[in-house]
Amino acid sequence: QILEEQDFKEEDFGLFQLAGQKCIDEGHVDQLIEIIQNEQNKVIIKNMGWNLVGPVVRCLLWNKEDNKRKRYSLMLDLLVKLCNPKELLLGLLELIEEPSGKQISQIILLLLQPLQTVTHFLCLSCFKSLKCPLLTAQFLDQSEETGTDPLRCFASEIIGFLSAIGYPLPKMIFNHGKKKKTWNYLEFEEEEDKQLADSMASLAYLVFVQGISIDQLPMVLRTEESVFSKGLDLLENGLLRIEDNSLLHQYLEIKSFLSVPQGLVKIMTLCPIETLVCKCFRTKIMASLNLLRYLIIKDNENDNQVLHSALYTFDLIESVLARVEELIEIKTKSTSEENIGIK
Repeated sequence: QILEEQDFKEEDFGLFQLAGQKCIDEGHVDQLIEIIQNEQNKVIIKNMGWNLVGPVVRCLLWNKEDNKRKRYSLMLDLLVKLCNPKELLLGLLELIEEPSGKQISQIILLLLQPLQTVTHFLCLSCFKSLKCPLLTAQFLDQSEETGTDPLRCFASEIIGFLSAIGYPLPKMIFNHGKKKKTWNYLEFEEEEDKQLADSMASLAYLVFVQGISIDQLPMVLRTEESVFSKGLDLLENGLLRIEDNSLLHQYLEIKSFLSVPQGLVKIMTLCPIETLVCKCFRTKIMASLNLLRYLIIKDNENDNQVLHSALYTFDLIESVLARVEELIEIKTKSTSEENIGIK
């Protein structure tokens, strides 16, 4: 009881297993249950308790007395909830591989529920890892050697494990926020309120920004956004690479010079993805303002062709914005009146 986890020695595990096995063989089941439930033994049971699962399962298989079976079942439930999930999972899988003949079906039926519980406890450790340390972690830039980033590798393994135990990305991302509870246990429902929101935010960042395991999402959900985003990135990168005074006026005859702005307008007015719309505004608007700033600096001090033109253009923009605001108010009012009429 006085030892911490890091102080346990290899022989301690063997001694614990022998002592537990002796208690079971001599019928001291109630005393063993008390030891397992004792809060002072929490660290010991967490790290060593999985060694008792094998003897308890064998007793459940051999014993036909209802009273004894109930106590062994209680002990197994306690061990499943209190032991280290990783070690326990390995122990349960070993027990499933051991038997032969008729015992195979018996032991599988016996261990299905414990296996489900253990995987769910692993499904909770993974969600905690998405929050800490991954939520606050600093990842390497995409331009750097991301394959060697240990945090990216860790995040990829966590997401892969969640998918393997029954929580694929689409289910996790698109079911989050629904009223129906995801978990089958009270502990998970309580944990959901505390941890899940931050964990899901971290997961969304890892998938959509860092691109980890994004290939698991159905193509219909990501193709359009991916294509538009890549196009905008390419356009922005291309513009940044163009040197001042390097474009000749003949280039204006190329169709792309007209079709690209038209495409940007379509994204800004029709695209439902807010990040892409903002990116469009930030990219032909910030570029336009920078061009205007440059032209004003270089403008002829006597007549100022550029400054007057700019002011006139801004007057037009202000007029259009006012009209846009009016249209938005009309549409909003119309929608509200329709909703009231439906009610």
